[in-house]
Amino acid sequence: MKTISKITIGLATAALLFVGCGNNAKPSSSGIVAKTVSEESLGLRKTDLYSEDTTQGDKTKYSPDAAGSGKRFERAFQDAPPMIPHDIEGMLPITINNNACTSCHAPEVAPSMKALPYPVSHLTNFRPTHKYDGKSFTKSIDNMKNEVDIKETTHLQGARFNCTQCHAPQSQGNLAVENTFEANYTRPDGANKSGWSGTALTDQLDTVKGDGGKVTNTDIENKNSVVGASVWTHH
Repeated sequence: MKTISKITIGLATAALLFVGCGNNAKPSSSGIVAKTVSEESLGLRKTDLYSEDTTQGDKTKYSPDAAGSGKRFERAFQDAPPMIPHDIEGMLPITINNNACTSCHAPEVAPSMKALPYPVSHLTNFRPTHKYDGKSFTKSIDNMKNEVDIKETTHLQGARFNCTQCHAPQSQGNLAVENTFEANYTRPDGANKSGWSGTALTDQLDTVKGDGGKVTNTDIENKNSVVGASVWTHH
């Protein structure tokens, strides 16, 4: 019993010493340790622990500017999807058959609307429609004819119809924690312009036909291949 009492007293003493050294708290004249950290300072919302049910964060404040106002946000990093700077009330939900964004951002109308046109990446089909019946897989293209998987088109691809999957409005509310991030763009115009323009997205890809890739019309026709020409001549 004496041994247990000694251990208990020793542990209690060690605990008091640890608390005292950890926060440099000094007992008052009454023997009560003064508080050194307030409950309100423990969280980002600056309220005590007993007011959680009534505590509310800052409300999200999206831009009320109408589409076409000309305002733009700088991109968060090089080639980041640009943020939506205008009100999108009435434009959601976006479906593949009802997309209000294309009425201003399609390349053929964007200049007249003073809007940012969606880039060539949105016109490129990266999803070939191969066939799979649950047992066997059949490619939709013929590699022996140098047919290509990735194809540039003149219309918005279905895989890109959901604009708000990458693009979102920017809230103007107060930040609980200050953002000190500074983007280091790889292009002089990187804050306002994507580098994926022209053929930059598909340059030198051996799966792209045309000026942007390695596969040429001559390759497609097998004119440089005696074996290829003879094979397809007999079909």
